[in-house]
Amino acid sequence: MAQAWKCAGLRWSAESPVLMWDGGRRSPLAWGKQVSFQVAVGSVRSCVGARGHACPRGTGVSGRSTGARCEECARLDRAHSVAADGIADDPRPYRVYLAWFGPGLVKVGITRVERGSVRLLEQGAVSFSWLGAGPLMAARRTEELLRAALRVPDRIPYAEKRAVRAALPGTEEERAGEIREVYGRAVELGGWPESLERAPFQSVDHVRAFGLTAAPAALGEVRELVPGGSLSGRLVAAAGPDLHLATAEGVFVLDTRLMRGWELGPVAADADEGAVRLPVRRFKGDDHRQDGLF
Repeated sequence: MAQAWKCAGLRWSAESPVLMWDGGRRSPLAWGKQVSFQVAVGSVRSCVGARGHACPRGTGVSGRSTGARCEECARLDRAHSVAADGIADDPRPYRVYLAWFGPGLVKVGITRVERGSVRLLEQGAVSFSWLGAGPLMAARRTEELLRAALRVPDRIPYAEKRAVRAALPGTEEERAGEIREVYGRAVELGGWPESLERAPFQSVDHVRAFGLTAAPAALGEVRELVPGGSLSGRLVAAAGPDLHLATAEGVFVLDTRLMRGWELGPVAADADEGAVRLPVRRFKGDDHRQDGLF
């Protein structure tokens, strides 16, 4: 392979998703854009390190790992994350939110006020509403209150999120229904921290931002990247880390977290356009009814 790059993941701005590459290269994405790459023959997926530092051992990681980190780097990365309460003295203000990903999938979470709604785009939230804003520990206590009193989870696996995208209700009002109901129950609870300023219910819908209004239903998902494997498809939608790509065999979802740690290059000139040469898992019939390279 003449040239190879390493993907640093998918990032969202308020406008669109952007694929990032080691060294700072950016590939802005737009609907209809052709996304094509090949994994270098004989390459081994390596740990991406933690907190901006390379893995000291250059450890190899599984092709199916979405974290793309060895055990040591994964432990270091999580130890300094807000999700693990590793920075309880963070002075920045945080927002608490309710997010909806599809029928039966509502979660509570927090994000820094300065990030706006980018965190919700990164998670693939189809719709969301703010609950309130305040200091980090007040936001954490509110999150825990909803988990304990209303049994609202703070995590939903991406596999569950993508499995219901083809069965979303047709209107914004319908898509806001579940978070509206949970919001109503939440504001009636006692025990809210006094330092958290509550926010009125106002649903924000991401179906248009994700390109899901006219995108064909996905037939399946890429399970992992493998040496010598390739993929070529037209971008029809994106949500969270997922790219929905129209290929010659139908639409497949690529979790861009699976790209990290691999050496990637252009698809060979003699390769079939629109082909998927990677292991895939096809969705079952009832899955959707459950709760520069470019």
